[in-house]
Amino acid sequence: MTTTTLKLQGMSCAACANSIQSAIQQVPGVSLAQVNFAAEQAAVEYDDRITTLASIQKAVADAGYAAQPITELATGDEEMQEQRARRTQQRALMQKVMVSGAIGILLVLGTLPMMLGTDIPGWPMFLHNPWLQLVLATPVLFWAGQSFFVGAWKAFVHRSANMNTLVALGTGTAYLYSVFVTVFPQVLARQGLVPDVYYEAAVVIIALLLLGRYLEDRARGQTSDAIRKLMGLQANTARVVRQGREVDLPIAEVVVGDVIVVRPGEKIPVDGEIVEGRSHLNESMVTGEPIPVEKGVGEEVIGATINKTGSFKFRASRVGKDTVLAQIVKLVQDAQGSKAPIQKLADQATGWFVPVVIAIALLTFIIWFNALGNLTLALLTTVSVLIIACPCALGLATPTSVMVGTGKGAENGILIKGAESLEQAHKLNVIVVDKTGTLTQGKPTVTNYAGDAGELDILALAAAVERYSEHPLAEAVVHYAEARGLDRHSLPAVEAFDAVTGRGVQGTVRGRLVQIGTDRWMQQLGIDTQADTRPQTQAFQLQRQQWEAEAKTTAWIAVDGGRRWAGGHLRCAEALFGSGRGSAAADGAGGGHANRRQSPNGGGDRPRRRYRSRSGRSSPRGKSRPGQTTPEPGQAGGYGGGRH
Repeated sequence: MTTTTLKLQGMSCAACANSIQSAIQQVPGVSLAQVNFAAEQAAVEYDDRITTLASIQKAVADAGYAAQPITELATGDEEMQEQRARRTQQRALMQKVMVSGAIGILLVLGTLPMMLGTDIPGWPMFLHNPWLQLVLATPVLFWAGQSFFVGAWKAFVHRSANMNTLVALGTGTAYLYSVFVTVFPQVLARQGLVPDVYYEAAVVIIALLLLGRYLEDRARGQTSDAIRKLMGLQANTARVVRQGREVDLPIAEVVVGDVIVVRPGEKIPVDGEIVEGRSHLNESMVTGEPIPVEKGVGEEVIGATINKTGSFKFRASRVGKDTVLAQIVKLVQDAQGSKAPIQKLADQATGWFVPVVIAIALLTFIIWFNALGNLTLALLTTVSVLIIACPCALGLATPTSVMVGTGKGAENGILIKGAESLEQAHKLNVIVVDKTGTLTQGKPTVTNYAGDAGELDILALAAAVERYSEHPLAEAVVHYAEARGLDRHSLPAVEAFDAVTGRGVQGTVRGRLVQIGTDRWMQQLGIDTQADTRPQTQAFQLQRQQWEAEAKTTAWIAVDGGRRWAGGHLRCAEALFGSGRGSAAADGAGGGHANRRQSPNGGGDRPRRRYRSRSGRSSPRGKSRPGQTTPEPGQAGGYGGGRH
């Protein structure tokens, strides 16, 4: 079986989606078809031995619509073209809204004295002239409202009915009746009827529906921002070794097996395995953990992650739609295009809704005309039924909520598998998260600082050196110094700055050597951080034991090689999301329906202890691989993904 996703064009309502779905399902070999109106997509599963993608596209075309397969991660140029096309469409739609709205206001003003049943002194009565109203209303119906009539005709040709059918029947009837009254007013006068026209009703209805369509189209564009942001994470080019030379190629031209060179600060273009060199990579877009990970020969690198320090070569193993980023994008696309179980009810309703509305409208006309003998009143009530009974809200509400929910989740680093997961989310009582990065803001902050002598002086020296580093902990130190009143722009200059990979940084400030890094590096430099017996250092050791229990990252500061032990240390940790403690307080509360959160945690033991001590969550388990992050026996089945 083959599964594909189609981008649809030409839909105007939920009934259109049902027509397309029905057309696809009738193709031999198709086992599953799900059309999402809000996402403008169709998920199709078919047997490629029986049918082809071209046959499915032809079935969609025969139904009066268009479909194109979504197969690859879009390139930057394709994405820009799609955005330009959407903006052009929205501008054209807004022009129609403004023109039809302005004409609608003029027609309502001209009809107002008739509506009130009295003359208004000084009122522009010329606006009530039926011939002028005919001239004003005609372009609105057949230019601004053209899409409604074209859509209704397509539905008629394919022996179906949709929202366009209702709008075309309602506004067309009001318009044609008004034209007849304008041209032959004496016919109604001979029957004792007032020859009133209703151009304003048709125009205002068109204007309001176009406004709704514009807002709907804009909402679709906004909910697709998550996809665009994810696509924007990928690199546009790759430096590939071809025939012994390094050449820059568009990412679409990279093939499996290519050797790619990555320099400091560059994005990894595709997935692969390092064959030469070492570096530290920021993989927070996948793991949620902000601390760069050291990578060497034979280790995997992931496309769209960022190389921080060294330069290396790697061999591409996955490109295009097979990369991790492409799979994340596909997951979000599939989720936005999926249908919630409750939507089946809406689909069934919209399937018979339009024919029933037309039948009710005809019955309304017959009853009012026979009961009162008033053709005008019967016609107006019929038009009202056709216009007001619009199935779009019914068919659009559920898929739009799915799009917004999954899109907002993706923007905040939460990948939702599908609409069914959203619908069942209110039943959850245990949530299993696979990484501590899922629960943190992804940015370390300095939580504690102590200086051996002159705390602000030592902090100023540390911040001056860290200002030259791009490590996340370095930025945390600089921000902390600013919070203590030190301006980064007034920090002293640094000479001979050096970043020691995996250890720390050092530099000369005002003739003094400043070194900031791990305890292990200090020991390698011959600086004994525990040898000093002064009260300040003893206090360091007591604090150190407490902070180690909290699994906070330690950065030691040594000045002048630690010979006089003028130094200090900083403690850094990742901040939990703002709701973290509030949620933690609720753990175990609520009687028999406790909302517990558990962390199998693929991030190792230190993050697990930090997570447990700071969030208050229950049952953390450390050093698990993502494939092992499953609930223990007896626990509710659920899962969460790390921040991308």
